[in-house]
Amino acid sequence: MKSKFRPPQGPNRGKHFSAGQSATGESAQQQSPLFCLRYLQGDYCLTACNEEHRAAFASKIHTLSKLTWAEIARSPRHGLGYEIIPQEKIKTSLPAHITKDMNIIAFRYHAMSPMLGYRLDRTFHVLFLDRDFTLYDHG
Repeated sequence: MKSKFRPPQGPNRGKHFSAGQSATGESAQQQSPLFCLRYLQGDYCLTACNEEHRAAFASKIHTLSKLTWAEIARSPRHGLGYEIIPQEKIKTSLPAHITKDMNIIAFRYHAMSPMLGYRLDRTFHVLFLDRDFTLYDHG
């Protein structure tokens, strides 16, 4: 039986890239974010959201994916930017792979409702959609 695997073709064939670096050599800060939903948690999962919140979430990640991380970092925290939420403020347990030194960041996805997660290189791993403002004290 003939293998269906085809090795990469083109100018980047056989090259290896360091973490946070693209095939063009851009840093993660100069790239657009990727979004991972693998670690969405329990009552704060996408499935617990109503149709309006799910649509707003899709719209927000679509908008953010058109910017670079540098552009997002320069944006207002209640606009397209984000803010860091101290881990000790979160009222539910974090996934086991989250270490104390990792920043938990919040984007607003529906009015002031935040999605929380962490960034690893250019990927934002979404952990929680706090649609009812019960995940942490927002004061």
